[in-house]
Amino acid sequence: MIFAHSDEPLDVTLLLFSGLSLLSLAATLDPMRGANRVLGRAAYRWKLTSIDGQMPVASCGLPIPVDGAFDPSMQQDALIVVAAFDAVHHATPRILKSLRAGATRSKIVGGIESGSWLMGFAGLLDGRRATTHWEDLEDFAARFPNADVEPDRFVVDEPVFTTGGATPALDCMLSLIRARNGYSAALDVASLYIYEEVRTGSDVQPIVSLGRIRQHEPRVAEAIRIMETHIDRPLTIAAIARRVGVSTRGLETLFQKTVDVSPGVYYVTLRLNAARRLVLDTNLPIADIAERTGFSAIASLSRAYRRQFGAPPSAARRTRS
Repeated sequence: MIFAHSDEPLDVTLLLFSGLSLLSLAATLDPMRGANRVLGRAAYRWKLTSIDGQMPVASCGLPIPVDGAFDPSMQQDALIVVAAFDAVHHATPRILKSLRAGATRSKIVGGIESGSWLMGFAGLLDGRRATTHWEDLEDFAARFPNADVEPDRFVVDEPVFTTGGATPALDCMLSLIRARNGYSAALDVASLYIYEEVRTGSDVQPIVSLGRIRQHEPRVAEAIRIMETHIDRPLTIAAIARRVGVSTRGLETLFQKTVDVSPGVYYVTLRLNAARRLVLDTNLPIADIAERTGFSAIASLSRAYRRQFGAPPSAARRTRS
């Protein structure tokens, strides 16, 4: 297991493809550098490769120096594929064969942003849980029916992991550091980037981008905005419906059509995700967390939290080491 406590250094090969996002690459690479700094030792060792050893060109036009060509016969702990935009054009038989060969010599294979597509084309996601960028989730699920596609920020299903974009890649790497080196180390690394949260993978991607929803159904986007600004003092669905100018039944229908859940379920999920971040990332008393997320008592929060995440907040806090 790679996402598990270990004092051994982790050897990582990053396979880069032209068109990748510099932000996605930095979000993958720099947390390892940060961890080495925080831990005072080389806990993470990496090399950058491309298929042919030539410099891949990022989406912004910047060439990226690499250490050499990807050698699928080489052993590594983790092989991480970083790609974006035109990943489908890289899915040639030769490249997919190299990926499959490299996977057999790696303890885990990861896909950053559209790297998950190349993993899918190589058959590495068959029978596994996976994710990709929210814009592509439906197409991704249709293209790879043997994968269990989830809308999460990142998904770890060893021996594979996938992420939904640049900041989810950062979340995933912080989760790796947390698993291998402890919660305190992950928080220290996050603080280097003034990044206040160490998220879990099952935090959903913005199911939906509010910008995208606003284009298609502005009333749902406005309702979600209202929910997000009333986490501590929840409004009734009827009150939210009045604010956006529809009936309660009308808002129910709009939510089902737009995000495939009721407004009530969406609202509770927002509050529970906020509660989980406070449980995992702060030392606030559970009673304060309940109050900050609109639950009337610890018992109410605990019941809802257990239903959503499988364990009460007190248990989640005990295991966050």
